[in-house]
Amino acid sequence: MNILLLSEIETRVLGSLVEKELTTPEYYPLSLNALVNACNQKSNRDPGMNLDEDAVHEALRALEKKGLAGPADNMVSRVSKYEHRLQEAYNFTRHETALLAELLLRGPQTPGELRSRADRMHKFDDLGIVMSTLQRLMKREPPLVKVLPRQPGTKEARYAHLLSGDVEAPPAAESGSGVAVGSSANSGERIARLEDQMENLQSEIAELKEQFAAFRKQFE
Repeated sequence: MNILLLSEIETRVLGSLVEKELTTPEYYPLSLNALVNACNQKSNRDPGMNLDEDAVHEALRALEKKGLAGPADNMVSRVSKYEHRLQEAYNFTRHETALLAELLLRGPQTPGELRSRADRMHKFDDLGIVMSTLQRLMKREPPLVKVLPRQPGTKEARYAHLLSGDVEAPPAAESGSGVAVGSSANSGERIARLEDQMENLQSEIAELKEQFAAFRKQFE
């Protein structure tokens, strides 16, 4: 399969759909409003975005043309829902899906960062599983992941997805943030999880409001 180059917004939309399927399957597929909220989350996202419904809807149309996302068949709700089609396109394992979603949402990361951050989507028992999964993604034809040159002062190389084209190594000044270890890094991850839970709750509330509004319309 040829690489389908994704824009920055398409990357965020696709990553958000995959993440929500794995972390909150009870609220998946997503309505447009819930997907906008997922794309604009402050946690587990880099860079931060402030997308509106038109931008997300346009990205969904582009992803549908590329066979990576589209409307979901929904006979229950009157609200349109959307889903990703990454599995149909690439036949990923659960490990591959989780790692690629994390790379789509946050950009280049070290194996240690990927193991910690992707754990909310699928558990990685050890770093070896992360490495072997990255190797499988790198050996795809064409490759879907590449390793970036290790930056001065860092202990680990970072890995990047190639769904948006080739990736250059970030400047050395930006790479230091990925090597923090110990209690400060653990605290940061705990805060990120709490923020993600808050974002999920907000998405769930928005979803319930949409469903209630659709229900009321039946009696108007």
